[in-house]
Parts: sequence; C-alpha cells; structure tokens
Amino acid sequence: MRAMICQPMPGKTDEEIVNTREKAAQYLLDRGCEIVDTLFTDEWYSKEKNERDISNRALFFLAKSLEKMSLCNIAYFCKGWEDYRGCRIEHAAASAYGLDIIYEE
Repeated sequence: MRAMICQPMPGKTDEEIVNTREKAAQYLLDRGCEIVDTLFTDEWYSKEKNERDISNRALFFLAKSLEKMSLCNIAYFCKGWEDYRGCRIEHAAASAYGLDIIYEE
C-alpha cells in the first residue's frame, strides 16, 4: 500500500512541517505503507527559475500533489486539513476516486 500525507503548510515553519510529516510517516510506516513524497521544496521549484512561466504557484503545487495521489491507495490527513483550500481539494479527490482516507487522531 502506498500513502501520501496531506498537511496544512501555509503559515507553518519548515520545522513544524517536517515534524508533522515525520509523525504521520511513522504512523503509516508502522502499518506497512510506503510513503509517496509530496513535499515539494524550493530546491525543486524556485520563483527565480520559473522556466514554465507559472503564474499561480499554489495551484502548480496542488497539481503536482494530485499527480502523486494517482500513485496512492491511501491519503493521510493531518489535523487542521479542513481549514486549508488545497487540503480540502485533495480530500475531495481522494474521496471521489476511492482512496482509503485516514485522519490524524
């Protein structure tokens, strides 16, 4: 089983994002899941090196996340997901396309 982690990121520090992701990943690994990485860093994309002329960075990352979702059987939603537009869209897609959904306790 392959799983992706859906987590709120706006307004979070890099440390908060990594800590939340590590906790979620451990939960999934303990249940025998393979983690599909959806943490896209500035190393992978930077505003200065925008060769694709992307005008909406958030939408670009959401598209990449949904692409990665196609590799998964499970979507794990971290606390607070329902307060963030991208997470809500990921949740709607996961639900509509039959992924197993797990919520952080």
